[in-house]
Amino acid sequence: MQFVLNAQKRALQGSSASRRLRRAGKVPGIIYGAGQPPEVIELDHNQLYLGLRKEAFHSSVLTIDLEGKQEQVLLRAFQVHAYKPLALHIDFQRVDAQKKLHQKVPLHFLNQDIAPGVKLHGGQIAHVLSELEIACLPASLPAFIEVDLQDLQIGDSLHISQLKLPQGVEAIVHHGDQPVVSCIAKKGGGAEEETETPAAGEGAAPEAAV
Repeated sequence: MQFVLNAQKRALQGSSASRRLRRAGKVPGIIYGAGQPPEVIELDHNQLYLGLRKEAFHSSVLTIDLEGKQEQVLLRAFQVHAYKPLALHIDFQRVDAQKKLHQKVPLHFLNQDIAPGVKLHGGQIAHVLSELEIACLPASLPAFIEVDLQDLQIGDSLHISQLKLPQGVEAIVHHGDQPVVSCIAKKGGGAEEETETPAAGEGAAPEAAV
């Protein structure tokens, strides 16, 4: 999915100027990085807020059309109102097409309902990670990583090293080969213990000889 945001250069700065922009349906922001000077900008609130509501917007290379000049950026930070559907400020970082970037992308879990541990044995899936930090060139940045659970049995775990990553994408591991997801037995839902009933003549005291 490609996102293009229209923006204009912002002449005035400060809290008063920012409040005036918001009243006019604009959001103040900044673009920085890639060895270039920071550029203060303003964006249309509705267009930006619709983007913020989409998962892929947070992990994709975005295009900002700044008065006819296009910049490739990543979303790095944003502020929203505590209880109103309002974006207050946003930060973008320029990307260099020739340099690898580090970015967290969401994990999408597939085939959870047909995993043998769930479908056949009544287990449940425990999600340990919901996103993964990766390194890749901007052109290879995926919007998400798929995790296929179709073979997961109770007691099984999938670790970072077992994920199938797109070509040109590598996982950034900070704390060893962490588990991503596990299949566990439900509490109180394990196999019932069978109580053996002694067969006739078994388990009884031997009769005294006559």
